[in-house]
Amino acid sequence: MTKKTPRTRVDRREAVGYQSVGAEFMRSAQLAAGHGYWNASGLLYVHASIAYADAVCIALGGMKSTSDNHVDAVALLGEAAAQTKDRDLALSHLRRIIEEKNRVSYTGQSFRERDAGSLATHASRFAGWAERVLKGVTGGGGA
Repeated sequence: MTKKTPRTRVDRREAVGYQSVGAEFMRSAQLAAGHGYWNASGLLYVHASIAYADAVCIALGGMKSTSDNHVDAVALLGEAAAQTKDRDLALSHLRRIIEEKNRVSYTGQSFRERDAGSLATHASRFAGWAERVLKGVTGGGGA
């Protein structure tokens, strides 16, 4: 028996707010990277991706993860986005981003330019997928 990801119901109209936060974090991550703030940019890419994952889960399923473990958000997104194009590739990008979260957030290790660049690639690809999914659901463009 598989464990059900802890979740809460969220009005689907709230997806737009999470999408907007994701877009803002992406822009902020790019600005931080432009100044050589690699840890800050890495953390912002992680949070952008989590906000986008929440936006898609809310838009498609009216729910978001309440788990303290961000890996659970990947499982919930996989469930909510089961019928979307390129879902598995998007989940792969999100998994890679989540794997870096602990390193950039909690270990005290310094992120370098190449670390932030790799995270930027995964986050940009994931955000692009999320924006396409959200546009198809909400009919609106990115924030």
